[in-house]
Amino acid sequence: MLTPEQYSDDLYEKDEVLEAVTRSIQDHGINDVSIAPGYGRLLTLLVRSSGAHSVLEIGALGGYSGVCLAKGLKDDGKIVSLEISEDNAKLAKSNMENAGYGGMVQYMIGPALDSLEVLKSEGAVFDFFFIDADKENYPHYLEYAISLAAPGALIAGDNFLLRGRTLNTDKNGPSVQAIRKFNEMIARDERLISTMLPAYDGLALAMVK
Repeated sequence: MLTPEQYSDDLYEKDEVLEAVTRSIQDHGINDVSIAPGYGRLLTLLVRSSGAHSVLEIGALGGYSGVCLAKGLKDDGKIVSLEISEDNAKLAKSNMENAGYGGMVQYMIGPALDSLEVLKSEGAVFDFFFIDADKENYPHYLEYAISLAAPGALIAGDNFLLRGRTLNTDKNGPSVQAIRKFNEMIARDERLISTMLPAYDGLALAMVK
């Protein structure tokens, strides 16, 4: 029996651009923890429907989410992508260029918290945020996103279920505790209007008031 996720994914034609990105990640021996296809489509929809012009992506990996975000932007839209691995950023940049979005994206290499502090010091402001990086810093990434947000900006955070570990009271490692804190912040912070989508590995969504 198909899962709801499999059923919905099977309704869509394969996106050859995104399929090529997935193959490139595999060919480079990178653990493919890209956003699920269904949530990739949701990112495109949210960026387009929100009218976002500036996007901050925390965690580029091989460029899958970057392509999804870029597909929702208008031609003058811009993405700043934070990636700790120079090799991953090179692959992501190549995939973005092959998809026709190379001119939209700027990569900042190094620990994301350092890059976020630079952006904050520069007075950068963004309309949309996608968080999909090291889980232990998710609460810090959320706080930075709120501080860098234009009014009404949207924030999406992937993997809030951590393959079920978030729900398992026997699991209490640093990543699990950080994601639980992130989830509580998303749900309860008075600066946000939010919801949480439990399909795939979970996607948290919030709007900054």
